Amino acid sequence: MDSFVFLVLSLSCLLLLSLWRQSSERGKLPPGPTPLPIIGNFLQIDVKDISQSFTNLSKVYGPVFTLYLGRKPTVVLHGYEAVKEALIDHGEEFAGRGSFPIAERVNKDLGIIFSNGSRWKEIRRFSLMTLRNLGMGKRTIEDRVQEEAQCLVEGLRKTNGSPCDPTFILSCAPCNVICSIIFQNRFDYKDQDFLTFMEKVNENVRILSSPWLQVCNNFPSLIDYCPGSHRKLMKNVDYIRGYLVEKIKEHQESLNVASPRDFIDYYLIKQNQEENNPLSWQFEHLATTLNDLFGAGTETTSTTLRYALLLLLKHPHVTAKVQKEIDRVVGRHRSPCMKDRNHMPYTDAMIHEVQRFIDLIPTNLPHAVTCDIKFRNYLIPKGTTIITSLSSVLHDSKEFPNPEVFDPGHFLDKNGNFKKSDYFMPFSTGKRICVGEGLARMELFLFLTTILQNFNLKSLVHTEDIDTTPVANGFASLPPPYQLCFIPV
Repeated sequence: MDSFVFLVLSLSCLLLLSLWRQSSERGKLPPGPTPLPIIGNFLQIDVKDISQSFTNLSKVYGPVFTLYLGRKPTVVLHGYEAVKEALIDHGEEFAGRGSFPIAERVNKDLGIIFSNGSRWKEIRRFSLMTLRNLGMGKRTIEDRVQEEAQCLVEGLRKTNGSPCDPTFILSCAPCNVICSIIFQNRFDYKDQDFLTFMEKVNENVRILSSPWLQVCNNFPSLIDYCPGSHRKLMKNVDYIRGYLVEKIKEHQESLNVASPRDFIDYYLIKQNQEENNPLSWQFEHLATTLNDLFGAGTETTSTTLRYALLLLLKHPHVTAKVQKEIDRVVGRHRSPCMKDRNHMPYTDAMIHEVQRFIDLIPTNLPHAVTCDIKFRNYLIPKGTTIITSLSSVLHDSKEFPNPEVFDPGHFLDKNGNFKKSDYFMPFSTGKRICVGEGLARMELFLFLTTILQNFNLKSLVHTEDIDTTPVANGFASLPPPYQLCFIPV
């Protein structure tokens, strides 16, 4: 009995201590719902639709509020004004990478996406410079994307107008563009190693977007001690990293310092130059950075392409207008190029609307404040995780009337000219904005216009029966599986 009483008293003390610590922290932070011990506010979050949960909470607590997702406080920023104020006006202070436990287990503060501090600044600066050296924003990269667009068309022709799931072939094209930057060469769409590699990348995004991974990221001990799909994700990462390591070793053996061929060569040269700074330019750092470039540069673009085709099937009048514009500006006897975009406002608006409507990364990747900061009269301690709701910006009804409706008119003025919007943030904004934004924009324009130049899209079901509701939207919003026919024009 004495042991039982002691146990009850100990647990009670721990519970009271937890409540006291949370109460002390909350006094300095923005308002929010009262958290429960250990699980915090987790029961108030729908892991199948986190962004909608944030919208509901913002109606009660305002655009800046605090949640305990587990035992640690997280500050949520909801709406354009709050997101802009943090990521742009106070960009340096909000430039840290917030808590993302599954990535921390995998990346170990390496790479470009989940690193922090001077290591992140160095690898981001190096990556931007290297991508520019390899043609980012120049004609050389555009040539590569155009060539891959033609390979994509040839692959689609081989379907002979039969029903097909476009997932895999739409992943091949952007993946090959990244391969040409990192490895200097592309792969055949039937190359088995290439296909296996892509499937691992694709599967990891699906796992990251599942409700289970949202639970794991809020209760990290589950990652270490419980079975589940996160174990598969880790195995996939090991496979991808092993594949990349072999490529790195091949490059080490054939490296010509005077004539770098690709991203790996540039990194190895930098590594040799930084022999006195081995921790910043270690071998594992390169492998993780390459993994980040593939994850960010392949699956995000291919998912957007896949969602775009589904929306075009759902809205054939939009497809018809785009194809009419392609016929007028490009014609049928040459490939679309980036100069065409300035003369194709409706097509440009359609692509922007796809990105706005699908809301690919609803809650962005987590940020963290790099120092104690007073923000809107609240004190946010250094290291606090910040979640910025991109959904609340992309679906703002004041900027985009009827935001739940797919309408390219959201990006057109009354004269039919393309209209820019500060609310267009699918790549995030500020210091942590996507490194490959320029490449992704180019790929989306050239791939979609080339497909619609060469094919009519045929749905297997009536347009009214096409469902565009995402099947998952934890980390990313993923479209439901579907089939269509590519009918040659």
